Order: sequence, then C-alpha cells, then structure tokens
Amino acid sequence: MRGQATPGHVVVVGGGASGLAAAHRLVESGARVTLLEASGRLGGKLWAGEIAGVPVDLGAEALFALRPEAVELARAVGLGECLEPAVTTSASVWSRDALHVMPRGHVLGVPGDWAALEGLVSPEGVARMKQDRTLPRTPVGDDVAIGAYVAERYGKEVVDRLLEPLLDGVYAGDAYRISMRATLPALHEAARQHGSLLDAVASLHRTPAPDAFAGPVFMGITGGVGRLPGAVADAVRARGGEILLDSPVLALTRTEDGWRIRTADRLLATDGVVVAAPAWSAAALLEAECPTAAAELSGIEYASPALVTLAFRRADLPVLPGGSGFLVPPVEGRTIKAATLLTHKWRWLREIATGLFVLRASIGRHGDEQALYLDDAELVEVARRDLGEILGLAAAPVAAKVSRWHDGLPQYVVGHTARIERIRDAVAKLPGIRVCGAAYDGVGIAHCVASGRRAAEEVLGAV
Repeated sequence: MRGQATPGHVVVVGGGASGLAAAHRLVESGARVTLLEASGRLGGKLWAGEIAGVPVDLGAEALFALRPEAVELARAVGLGECLEPAVTTSASVWSRDALHVMPRGHVLGVPGDWAALEGLVSPEGVARMKQDRTLPRTPVGDDVAIGAYVAERYGKEVVDRLLEPLLDGVYAGDAYRISMRATLPALHEAARQHGSLLDAVASLHRTPAPDAFAGPVFMGITGGVGRLPGAVADAVRARGGEILLDSPVLALTRTEDGWRIRTADRLLATDGVVVAAPAWSAAALLEAECPTAAAELSGIEYASPALVTLAFRRADLPVLPGGSGFLVPPVEGRTIKAATLLTHKWRWLREIATGLFVLRASIGRHGDEQALYLDDAELVEVARRDLGEILGLAAAPVAAKVSRWHDGLPQYVVGHTARIERIRDAVAKLPGIRVCGAAYDGVGIAHCVASGRRAAEEVLGAV
C-alpha cells in the first residue's frame, strides 16, 4: 500500500491501553482499523467498576501527568473536562511499627539526602549512606541491578526501607533484579558520570524540568480512569473502526502483500498489524514469522499482583493519616505491599461516596505470590488484618472487591533495554508490523499510550 494517498487496513491485536491508543492513532490517520481483544473487556489494567454503589477503579487509578501522552489521549476522546489533579500526592512508608512521611528529593526511591531518612532508617543506616562520597567508584557498565548498585553505595538498609517498596509499588518486582537502565535511565547515565550516588542524584535535581511538564504530577478522571478505554473505543468506532471482543488471534501469517490473521470465526487480510498483546502472547503469535523476537519475548517474566478494594462507613473509622497512602517494605513481613486511601486522593470520589471511605491494598510481589492462592474472602481478611495493625482499622467493610492480575506486570530485569532493542530490530525486518505494550518502554498508562502511538505511526509509514 506504499505510495497511496490513504493508509490501508490495519489490525490491532490487543485492547489494552496500548492497543486502544494505537487504534485511535490509526483511525485519526484515515486507516481502516480492526481491533481484536481476546477477552470480553477492553482496557487491560484499566478497569472501571463499582463498590457499594460507588464508581471506583479496580485497576490503575491515576495518570502520571509529567508525561503528556495519557492526558492528551483523554482530552482527545472528550474526557478533558473530567480530568482533575489528585488532592494529595504525599505518601508514607510503614517502617518499624510507624508511618514515616516519604522523604523529599528521592528518584523513584533513590534518596539524595541522608538527613531526610532519619527515622525511616536506623542511625547506622544513615551513617552507612554518608560513606557514599568516600567509597571508590562502582561501575554501572551497560546496565546494573538498581538494588545492588544502591546497596553498594548507600547500604542495604536504604534499599530495604525505601527503594524496594517504591519499585515494588510500580513493578511488583525485586530491586536486586530490576534494571537501572530500563527504569531510571537518567540516573543510570548520571551514575556513569559521577562516582558518588549522592552527586548523581543531585545532578538530576539541578536539571530544570521542561515548561511543558509543569503542573500536577498525577491526574484522575471523574468516575475513574477506567472510563478511558470506553471513551477511546467510542472515538475509534465513530471514525469507522471495528472492535471485536472475545476474539483471540490464533495465527498470524505473512502473505505476499500483507498479513493474514485467523481467529476462531474469522480470517482477516490486512496490510499492517500492531501487536499490542502481553509478551508471552506476542511471542506465540510471532514464533513462525519472527522466531528471534519470539524467543526474546518469551524471556520476559511477569508478576501477578492483586488489589483488595474496601468501602467503610466513615463514621466507623478511626482518624486516618493524611496523604494518598503508604508503602510497606517486604522486610516488614506483611502481606500487603501498599495501601491507597482513595477517598483522600480523589475529590470526585469523596463527593460521590457520601458517608463512605474507600481504600485499597495491593498484594503480590514477583517471586513471593503465595498469598494470591488464597480465595477472595481470605485475601480480604489478610488485607484487613494488616490494615488493622497499621491504621488501627477494626471496623468491618460494607463492601469488598478483589481484582487479580495474573501475569499483570512485566519485570524489567537487567538487560531489559538491550532485549527490547533486539526485539524491535527483529520485528522491523518484517514489513508492516510492530509491537507495543507495557513490556517494552514502561508500565505506566502514559508509557503504554506512547508505545501504542509509536507502533501505529511506524506501521503507517510502512503500509
């Protein structure tokens, strides 16, 4: 289809945030789009639900607004007036039987000032961190596990009490395996320039943020960010796009003039393909046509977290701490790894849920997922027990819901960036096909939207 005035037919495989963003970008450019989603629901980790009659997000509940892509997409599909900043973004860490306000000046849990850690870590831990500027340089090479690097510079306690819970909250992963280059590329580069980690972090804080990034850190959508998939799907359909649920792709085959896609009840001929499926699914689809990419995709590991959402009568609750919630380091031995005080965080929820307080707890880390074998009722009780000990919360909830994300979060282990480069290089050798999703350049909604747009634009340039 090269050289034509308008693009041809493009099939998007996967209806999560990346696939929907790709489909939206494609229809904007005039392509004829068919989106195939294997499950009966769009949105992936964006999931609009309800609890006690109140709308609530049962998946991701915030848009990271310092990257513009997700907010731009929300505006483009008519949700601009529903965007609102979080009331509070302050958070705490539960450490040694007390909540400690998250120290300022950290970079995803890598602190730049030992004074801010007093109380959160022991005096010995603070003293160990102070040794950073006297230690010989720690090589970071092409990549390094961020937990191992920070432990070498600051000591293990800083990793256990601050870095691990921050990374756990984002990736549900192990700090001693997570790639510094993939998760904190700016810090990785700064560490290559500075022998001291304190100096590396300080150098990042001296770099002014672009004006375009000024504003709230997190944005929500009235009624929940789970509304975004439906709004994007409506916009795609309004431009003639076709969206099919319960339509897993069984085979993907290259033809002389494009691609052939087989589902249980359809055989589609298409000029281009965007594979927006999880890594293991993308690997199965690409195995015949691109075995190199398939082998690399098969090596990406996933964590399987769960969320326990609880609604309480406000009158039944003790005085809760302020802020948006708290993190729980693995060394504390609790089952929950974090809690979000949703009613504190979102004004729209506070106004709608009159008389109720909604919060949720996160459970499940990569390599430590035994609790996820419990049934829903048992998970609720485990979450209530930990919340009771941390918050003094003894009341019974008026409603509870459990959301499970089997293989929900890809793990960015050391070498991830190089792996993704190899995958993209291999796929790019095939005409009219690209891959995108949380497994590649970031697990946040904005990263996924950007990934989907990039894949769509590259396919548009090839068909």
